[in-house]
Amino acid sequence: MRRKSTYRSLASLKRDEAVCRACTEAGYPLESLPVIAPGEGQRAYLFGQAPGIVEGQERRPWRGRAGQTLRRWLAMDEDAFYETFYCASVTRCYPGKPPSGRGDRTPTPVEQQLCAFWRDQELKLLRPQLIVTVGGLAARSLLGVKSVTECVGVRYKLGDAVAIPLPHPSGASSWVNVPANKKRIAAAVELIRGELAKI
Repeated sequence: MRRKSTYRSLASLKRDEAVCRACTEAGYPLESLPVIAPGEGQRAYLFGQAPGIVEGQERRPWRGRAGQTLRRWLAMDEDAFYETFYCASVTRCYPGKPPSGRGDRTPTPVEQQLCAFWRDQELKLLRPQLIVTVGGLAARSLLGVKSVTECVGVRYKLGDAVAIPLPHPSGASSWVNVPANKKRIAAAVELIRGELAKI
């Protein structure tokens, strides 16, 4: 595995991240190579759980159905979405299906720790003013919250950045269909739009 102790440029980091096999070398079964954010110069940092099967195949974040839902919530087409958000996740490779076969496998704590290096380096280099977490695992990882119900629609400070959580837009979750939670999502989207207008 190729990994420096620290990085001075995003281009160099992305080059090494693209060939990272830390989790595979540690014995975890992964179904893809790392999925890397396209472009550069984005104004905000979007932090999810892990790539899905479509993202793993295309090696581009938020390409599947959940990405379509997320862009619909944000009222952004693909170009605007990728130009606005540097897309990252708790783990960077598609983790495969769980034994139940429903949804995607949740990365283990060890896998999450192995990938935390990339997140830390990205945040150091990008210094985003806005961080949007997507899903409970991402919100817990960065903000230490217990559930999406308590944090969606709330504005947090994370160092010099504003952090605004969203739920995961996966069809596997019924949380997003509850009327009270739809209001939480709408409130979170308004907060995101307000912060994007400032940067």
